Amino acid sequence: MPKLLVADDDIELCQLLQEYLSQEGFDVALAHDGATAAKLILDHSFDLMVLDVMLPNMNGFDVLKTVRKESQVPILMLTARGDEIDRIVGLELGADDYIAKPCNPRELTARIRTILRRTENVYSTKQKKLQSVHLGDVYINPASREVLLNNEVVKLTATEFDILYLLMNNAGTLVSRDDLSESCLGRTLEAYDRSIDMHISNLRRKLGPDSKGDERIKTVRGVGYQYVALDS
Repeated sequence: MPKLLVADDDIELCQLLQEYLSQEGFDVALAHDGATAAKLILDHSFDLMVLDVMLPNMNGFDVLKTVRKESQVPILMLTARGDEIDRIVGLELGADDYIAKPCNPRELTARIRTILRRTENVYSTKQKKLQSVHLGDVYINPASREVLLNNEVVKLTATEFDILYLLMNNAGTLVSRDDLSESCLGRTLEAYDRSIDMHISNLRRKLGPDSKGDERIKTVRGVGYQYVALDS
């Protein structure tokens, strides 16, 4: 039974989500302030955290920054409807995805399941047959979900890993933003949705330029992205 932490200061909403998600097969714990949420997620084993931006004591962004210093546990941000700035900041800080409040519990459940499918520790036989990719100084292993840059581990979120793996598997070929969203976020890309762009920005920052000093991930404006690297 996947363990979730829902962090929101709306106690009634939390109780409703706890009841609904429990019926959907999740073990749900609650936190109503940021400091408690950060302590719980770091001190206990959870599979995913649903994190509201607006929390007392420590806001959601500060919780996210604190957690990402020590853990890559999947985090789904709850943001105000239409507040693009909160979405962008959350993704920049390492959130895996976001959903706007008020949200439909069924949609929230679907988003949670999508993220968990990508991050589960037990892989099917088909998944174990996925091939590792070695391009230049970057090595990516889908079985262990490990990325090495010059033999040093690079810490990526689950979403960042999936995007990088898809791009490296198609190195030299354009991958559209729509395809990246469908494959790595599990949803159709909405108008003005910059989620993929922010994850790409995070990957560029974490990987840096290639050995020639060039960008590893090339932007094809208005269309998508292409991974460019020296052959191993």
